[in-house]
Amino acid sequence: MARIAGIDLPKNKPGFIGLTYIYGIGRSTANKILAHNSIDPFKKVKDWSDVEINSIISYISNNLKTEGELRGEVQQNIKRLQDIGCYRGIRHRKGLPVRGQRTNTNARTRKGKRKTVANKKMVTK
Repeated sequence: MARIAGIDLPKNKPGFIGLTYIYGIGRSTANKILAHNSIDPFKKVKDWSDVEINSIISYISNNLKTEGELRGEVQQNIKRLQDIGCYRGIRHRKGLPVRGQRTNTNARTRKGKRKTVANKKMVTK
């Protein structure tokens, strides 16, 4: 089993899919990594040799931010937005969608489970 950037890659998946299990690496980046190291993208992770794994590890460590380093940077960016009090920072702080999506309906992922609000009883005279 290949272990890259602290992540165990799935054995039975093709290389370009297996690399996407690392935070910060998508399909296009995975294909670039494999092309740079001249590894067949469809070669299964379990079939990679130690030399290929080491070349992938060295490429990722030298050229990309992944996992903890990238997560920390993203959190820093969000904290900076909150500290300066800009619109996006306020939306992050309130737990609402940040990129202009509608919130009257939808946005349940960001807003969380529905909170029922009771109706006021009308007083008749």
